[in-house]
Amino acid sequence: MDVVVLVLISFVAATVNGALGYGFSSITVPVALLFYTNKILNPALVLVELVINAYVLFINRKSIPNVFRRVAPILIGLAMGVGVGSYLLFLVQPAWIKLITYSFLLPLILLQAAGIRKPIRAEKAIGVPFGVGLGTLYSLTTISGPPLALLFNNQGYPKQDFRAALGIIRLTESSLTAIAYGFIGFYSAGSMEIIPYIVPSVIIGIPLGTFLIRLMDPETFRRICMAFDGLVVGFGLSRVLGELDLASPFTTYSILSIVIAINGYLLFRFFRDRSVLGQPQPP
Repeated sequence: MDVVVLVLISFVAATVNGALGYGFSSITVPVALLFYTNKILNPALVLVELVINAYVLFINRKSIPNVFRRVAPILIGLAMGVGVGSYLLFLVQPAWIKLITYSFLLPLILLQAAGIRKPIRAEKAIGVPFGVGLGTLYSLTTISGPPLALLFNNQGYPKQDFRAALGIIRLTESSLTAIAYGFIGFYSAGSMEIIPYIVPSVIIGIPLGTFLIRLMDPETFRRICMAFDGLVVGFGLSRVLGELDLASPFTTYSILSIVIAINGYLLFRFFRDRSVLGQPQPP
C-alpha cells in the first residue's frame, strides 16, 4: 500500500512541478511522511530533486543572468542553513520533524492560496537570513517551494525569471544537502529502495505537467494545487499531533476542519473574483 501511494503522489507532484516549476517535495512529502520517516524519505527525494532542479534550470538558462545577482545573497545563507538542518535531522526524533514540517508548511500554503502579494523593499537585506532559514528547512524536510514561491511572487518576478531563480536556488540547496547527507551517513538501503518507485513518475509527470499548463490558466491550476496541498498538510498535522499526544482527538479533528473551511473559502473567493472579472462591464 505504501509503495502504491508513493508512486501515485510522486506522479501528481511531478506533474505539478512540470507545470509550475516547483511543488514536487511540498506535495510528495506530506503524504509520504504518513508511511516513511524523514531519514528514509529525505535522501531519496534529494537525489531525485537534483535531476529535476538541474532540468528546470537548464530549460530556463537564458534567464540566469537576469536573476543571479538578486538571488546571490540567498545562496550564501543556504550553505549555512543546510549544515544546521542536516545536523538537526540527525538529532531530532522523526515525529517532531514531521510536526515542524507540517506546522511550517501550512501557513505558507494558505498564504499562497489567499494570493497574498506584499513586495519586500529591502530584498538584499533579507537575502542571507532568508537563505539560512530556507537551507535549514530544506535539509530537514526537502521542502522549499512554498516560501520561495511566496517570496518571488511577492517580488514580481516575470515567469521565466521566476523559474530560473527557482532553478538556481533549488539546484544549489539540493546539491549542498546531498553532500551534507553523505558526510552524516544518511544514505541507506531503505532510501535507495524507494527511488525506483519515484523515478518513473517523475519521467512521465514532468513533461505531462509542462503540456497541461498550456491548456489551462496557470493561476487557476496553482490555486487548485495549493488547496489540495493544504488539505494534505492539515491532515498530516492532525495525525502527528495525536501521535505525539499533544492534542486530543477533538482538537486534531477541529484543526483539520478549520483547514478544510479556510481552503473552501479561499477557493470560492478565487473563482468568484475570476467570474466577476470575466463578466462584461456595464457601459
